Parts: sequence; structure tokens; C-alpha cells
Amino acid sequence: MNAVFAGSDTEGLADELRERGATVSVVDGVANRPALEEAGIHDADVFVLTDVGQATSIVVAKDLNDDVRIVSYTDDSLPEFVSGQQVLGMDPALFDADTVAEELTAEVGANADEQ
Repeated sequence: MNAVFAGSDTEGLADELRERGATVSVVDGVANRPALEEAGIHDADVFVLTDVGQATSIVVAKDLNDDVRIVSYTDDSLPEFVSGQQVLGMDPALFDADTVAEELTAEVGANADEQ
């Protein structure tokens, strides 16, 4: 599984994904188009966003990769303009990083088995 991660990682989700065999690229700074492309969004299975201030990156990520799964891992609400995108919103207060990583890697593995 390839994941692109944008925003702070105070919960340790990127490390949890790596522990389960995922390749994780972290966007350093603003997750704009060049940064997402450099991080490998074209080949990513999952795009994890923890900073709703960078919600525009969701639209850009989907534009660059129609098949990427978007996960918002924050307790903040996403702005209205991304409501048309399919985003799996997960609150760190309800789902710890270990559980989220386990579900994401299991789901991507199951999807790969179906193909």
C-alpha cells in the first residue's frame, strides 16, 4: 500500500501505517499540486490529511488520482467545498492510529486480492 500523508502527525498514524508494511510519503509543508506529485500521489492508494486548513489538497489529489482513497484524520470539520468528494472522516478521539492503520491496510489488501 502506498500512502501520502499531509499535515501534522501527533497521533503517530504514519508510523502505524509503516509498521503494517505501507510505504508512506509525507508532504513537507503545503500539500499543493507539486508537493503531492513529488510525494507520489499518482501511485497512492490512500491520501491522509490531518490539517483541514489544507483541504484544497483533497480536490487536487482526486484530480491527480481518481482512485486514491481520501482519509481525513482530524477532529475538525472539513470545509463545505470538499463535500462533493468521498472522504472517510475519522476523529482521533474515537479511532486511535493503530485501529485506523489496521483498517486501511486491511482494506487495501482486500481490494488488491479482488483484482
